[in-house]
Amino acid sequence: MPRALVLIFAVLAVSACSGNDRDIGLRDLRSFTGGPDEFMVLPGKELQQPADYASLPTPTPGGSNLTDQNPLGDGVEALGGRASALVLTDGIPTADSALVSHVSRNGVSADIRETLAAEDEEFRRFNSRFTKLKLVKVDRYNRAYRRQALDPKVEALKWRGFGVLTPTSPPS
Repeated sequence: MPRALVLIFAVLAVSACSGNDRDIGLRDLRSFTGGPDEFMVLPGKELQQPADYASLPTPTPGGSNLTDQNPLGDGVEALGGRASALVLTDGIPTADSALVSHVSRNGVSADIRETLAAEDEEFRRFNSRFTKLKLVKVDRYNRAYRRQALDPKVEALKWRGFGVLTPTSPPS
């Protein structure tokens, strides 16, 4: 009997090590590294010799540089658009100013980012009780936000009921 019990315990211990750690690691919201965020590094453009040094703009502290990347403009040009159409007024492209004014017609909260960050921190703090006592690895992202997730089948049926075409959704 003791051998069978040890064998069962060994099988359970080894089976707890199974699972796809890669998927869980991508969804784990915590960072265990002390290093920098590699996605925040933006390399500069290549240096080029100007035709005339007198034609260079005067340097402005904190301003833009000729070697600075413009990811938004480069992306627009790569997709066939015009980067010159991205003239910003108060951080908003002029092409989007009508949309922004319509969306903000009922008022805009100036501290929305701080409010949402505080609410999300409180939500995660409340839901993080006893998370260190898990015997097996869990997907913390799904556990934290499972009540806010949408069921795609239910949503597709709801929008089909309204008469909206859902061509990318599988047929019922």
